[in-house]
Amino acid sequence: MIILLGAIIVTVSVLGGVVLGHGKLFALLQWSEFIVICGCMVGALVTMSPRKVLVDLIKQALASLRGAPYNKEAYMDLLKALYELFMLGRRNGMIALEEHVMGPQTSSIFTKYPSFIKNHHAVEFLCNSLRPIIDGKIKPDQLKLILEIELESKEAEHHAPVTVLSRTADSLPGFGIVAAVLGIVITMGSIGGPVDMIGKHVAAALVGTFLGILISYGYLNPLALNLEFLGQAELAYTKCIADSVVGFAHGMAPIMAVEVARRGLSSDVRPSADELEQLLKAMTKGK
Repeated sequence: MIILLGAIIVTVSVLGGVVLGHGKLFALLQWSEFIVICGCMVGALVTMSPRKVLVDLIKQALASLRGAPYNKEAYMDLLKALYELFMLGRRNGMIALEEHVMGPQTSSIFTKYPSFIKNHHAVEFLCNSLRPIIDGKIKPDQLKLILEIELESKEAEHHAPVTVLSRTADSLPGFGIVAAVLGIVITMGSIGGPVDMIGKHVAAALVGTFLGILISYGYLNPLALNLEFLGQAELAYTKCIADSVVGFAHGMAPIMAVEVARRGLSSDVRPSADELEQLLKAMTKGK
C-alpha cells in the first residue's frame, strides 16, 4: 500500500499545483497525447521483453501493492521452522526429514508456521536444498556451490523485469517529445484558424512533454526501484535459508546453524541473540 500512497502524493501534488496556479484541470486531459505516449510505452515494453519477463513484471507489480512480507515476525517463524527441522535431523538422522521434504504442505513442522508455508518459493528452495543431502547424492562441501548458483539464477530472473521497466521509464521523456512535436505539427496545420484554437493545440502539445516526464520520474522509475528492493528482500530471505542449511550440512549444531542465518539478516528484521535463544529454549521446553 505504500507504493499507492506515493503515487497518490505525486498526483495530488501535480493537481494541487494546477489549482494553486489558477489553471484548469481539464487542460491536462489531452487524450491524443495520452494515446501517443501510452501506446509508444506499451509498444516499447512488448518489443524489448520476452513473454516470461512480461508475465513476471505484472506479477511483481501486483506484489508491490502488498509490500514485502519479510518482516521480523516472518523471519522468527522461519528460524523456528529451521531449528525444529534441524533438531529432528540431529536426533533421528537425515532420513527423518524425508517426509517433510517430500510433502511440505502436509508437514507437521512447516504447517505450524503459516508465514513460511504460504511462501511456496521459499518452501521449494528449502526442500530442494535438503533433498540431495538426504539422498546422499552430494557431499556437504558441494552443497554451497549448488545453492550459490541457484541464488544467482533467482537474482537474474528477478532483475530482468526491473531492467525492462527502467528502460521503458527512461524512454518516456522521449515519447513525450514525440507527442509534443506531433502536436506542433497539428498546430501548424491550423495556423490560419482562430487564436483560441491555436492556443489549445499548443497547450496539448506541451502536455505531451509534461506527461512523458511525469510518468517516467513520478511513477515508473520509483516503481522500478521499489521492485528492486522487493527482489532484494526476497533474495535475503532465501539466502537465510541457504546459510542455515549449509551450516547444518557441515555438522553444526541446530542452534548454531540458525545463528549463522540470524547474523546475516539486516538490522530491521534480525532478532537479537537473546531473543532467539529464549525463543528456541521455549520450543525445546515445550517438547
